[in-house]
Amino acid sequence: MKKKFVVLTGAGISAESGIRTFRDSNGLWEGHDVMEVASPEGWHKNRDLVLDFYNQRRKQAREVQPNRAHYILAEMEEDYDMTIVTQNVDDLHERAGSTRVIHLHGELSKAQSTVDHRLVYDLEHWEMKIGDTCKKGSQLRPFIVWFGEMVPKMEEAIHAAQQAEIFAVVGTSLLVYPAAGLSEYTSRDIPKYIIDKQIPNSPLTKYFHAIEGNASTGMQELKDLLASE
Repeated sequence: MKKKFVVLTGAGISAESGIRTFRDSNGLWEGHDVMEVASPEGWHKNRDLVLDFYNQRRKQAREVQPNRAHYILAEMEEDYDMTIVTQNVDDLHERAGSTRVIHLHGELSKAQSTVDHRLVYDLEHWEMKIGDTCKKGSQLRPFIVWFGEMVPKMEEAIHAAQQAEIFAVVGTSLLVYPAAGLSEYTSRDIPKYIIDKQIPNSPLTKYFHAIEGNASTGMQELKDLLASE
């Protein structure tokens, strides 16, 4: 029986494909205050701005390709019962071939009703506009978990972490909660690995075997390491 392998991925794995991280060094998201483009309040204040912000993110995501780290994770399904828990809203894991991906923060390629959160639609095009409506006639919004909103997939992710026999973190700081707390739901005695260009200074990392480097080289090193054991 294949071992259950759970991998938490963050912005670092997508950055290697050329996707810019939302947050700049000055704390702005592509020149905008985060609350303007990633909160219910920002949506109610200026829907045109929010739609344009995610249209540009969606357009960019469609122009890039999965990198070697994404493909290695997909390939490892041959040997492990893999679950990817990602903080990323792009679909690069799926495009690389991963079949079980939990998106904690939503998905750029989908839209959601503003009156019924259960109504979620795949987007055929990169652009969403005012006037695009759900079947109940209400404006569609980006299918993104904004600040101040619940993380609906968190329970599913916690369940996966509790079942994990191997756990890895790739390209994320372990500082953004609730995702950073996933490792705390894993069994203490399972092997844990963290891959990052700069291993974060977090109390959690002392429980991890650290692999310093970018996502692609780090994932190859981890794959080889596991194969040798």
